[in-house]
Amino acid sequence: MKTDFLKYQAQTTPHPLAMEISHAKGSYIYDTKGKAYLDFVAGVSACSLGHSHPKVVSAIKDQVDQYLHVMVYGEYIQTPALELSKLIAYHLPVPLEVTYLVNSGTEAIEGSLKLARRFTGRSEIIGAKNAYHGNTMGSLSLMDYDERKKPFLPLIPDIKHITFNLESDINKITEQTAAVILETIQGGAGFIEPTDDYLTKVQKRCNEVGAVFILDEIQPGIGRTGKLFGFENYNCQPDIVVTGKGLGGGLPIGAFTASKEMMDSLSDNPKLGHITTFGGNPVIAAAALAALKEITSSNLIAETLEKEKIIREQLQHKHIKEIRGRGLMLAAFTESAEITSEVILSAQKEGLILFWLLFEPKAIRITPPLTISNDEIIEGCRLIKSILDKI
Repeated sequence: MKTDFLKYQAQTTPHPLAMEISHAKGSYIYDTKGKAYLDFVAGVSACSLGHSHPKVVSAIKDQVDQYLHVMVYGEYIQTPALELSKLIAYHLPVPLEVTYLVNSGTEAIEGSLKLARRFTGRSEIIGAKNAYHGNTMGSLSLMDYDERKKPFLPLIPDIKHITFNLESDINKITEQTAAVILETIQGGAGFIEPTDDYLTKVQKRCNEVGAVFILDEIQPGIGRTGKLFGFENYNCQPDIVVTGKGLGGGLPIGAFTASKEMMDSLSDNPKLGHITTFGGNPVIAAAALAALKEITSSNLIAETLEKEKIIREQLQHKHIKEIRGRGLMLAAFTESAEITSEVILSAQKEGLILFWLLFEPKAIRITPPLTISNDEIIEGCRLIKSILDKI
């Protein structure tokens, strides 16, 4: 199986973890030898309700019995997509009421960039240094890592960068700026939260110059940070909010939401200003609707802050120098990239799934399902400390 995997599937790194998966349920993934692995990663923040949540699985099965794909996005009225869009609007502040459903987070970023340029008539996009919004051409263009961008040049033009949390850079946002796009919490850079009302100040500047304020909620959104949307923690409101990952209940989805006035600019001059064949797919929308209903009607969101406290209390160790993030979007920092990698690789052997962050080699990703139990958290932290004790 591993030989075929390496031969026939395109690889993203020279050395994938290559665990052979049998099934997954709740907070555990099982390999083909029957070994259970406690999941502290949740598919990189995607499986908010854990694996094979019964309400999500039931919604998928019910929809499969009715119909699958019937028409490109936006032409037919399909109940799952409509109800999902309505529920998203219900939980967002006015005027964020119209959602465009797509297939992934990076596709939603692409759509939001097009929308901002179309609505403002401007071309300049400002992103943040050390940001990550995806790997398609537009999303990659927002990155400031030259070594990652260079092999794919030229990328889209008129991209500038500011430093996250640096207030003096805010003045670089001008009347030439179509949009400023930021992660609500910087993910790949090390789970860096905004400080000193930074996002509020960026929003204010965007309003002053007529720029569109876009927040990437693909990781911090959908309940992971103690609020349904991460920006609710920071006294700000975007003009476009981008979601994905945890919204899908384990299936692939992306979405960008804006005012009706703004979103209408994609439907004419030209018509089909943005289009997707499978966006709003009924099976995926049904899964997302079930997941969003469960997250918003239960105590899971509030419990993320209590679970954060347990993790911070449990992970007291001489090799853990800092824990960044909020809720169940956490990163534990060791003193070196070598120690971090040793912990992550050793943990898999011990039956615990951990992972790296994209740009911060000293960080251990801790983003378990929102449904993880307190006892499971304590057991996972015990395993981490036992590994660190041997270093």
